[in-house]
Amino acid sequence: MKSTTTGAVSGCIVWVIVFAVISSCLLPAAMTVGGFTSASDFAIGFTGQFLCPQETTPVSYSYATTTTDEYGNRQPSTAYELHCVDTGGKVVKEDPIVFAFLWIGVIAAIGLAVGAVLAFLLAAPAGVLIGRLFKRNNPANINIEPR
Repeated sequence: MKSTTTGAVSGCIVWVIVFAVISSCLLPAAMTVGGFTSASDFAIGFTGQFLCPQETTPVSYSYATTTTDEYGNRQPSTAYELHCVDTGGKVVKEDPIVFAFLWIGVIAAIGLAVGAVLAFLLAAPAGVLIGRLFKRNNPANINIEPR
C-alpha cells in the first residue's frame, strides 16, 4: 500500500474518531436547546411551513394540563401545540407533537454539521498528537547504543 493511501485512510480514521468525540458533546447539547426552544414563535413558524396546509398560518397554542412525576403524583404543567389557522380564524389542523420532533431534529442536524466542520478542522492537529504519542511509546524507535 502506498504511503499516500495509508495517510488518507489514517486521516479518515482520525476524522471519524474526532467527529465521534465532538458529536458526543454537541448532539446532546443541541437536542437540549431544541427541546427548550421548540415552543418558541420562531420554531412554530419554521415547522409550520412544512406541517400546515397552504393558505394557513401556524400559531402556537398552549393550555394548562397536568403531568405525573416519578412518584405518581399529579403536577401542573403547560402543553404546547401547533395550530394551523385559516384566514377566517378557523383551526384547520392541530399538531401536538410532530412540530417539536421536527424542530429538535433540525437543531440536532445543525449540531452534527457543526461537529463535522470542527472535526475537519481539528483532525490534522489530532493526527499529529496521536502520531507523537505513538512514536514516543514505540519500542522500535528506542536507540540503544553499544558501549
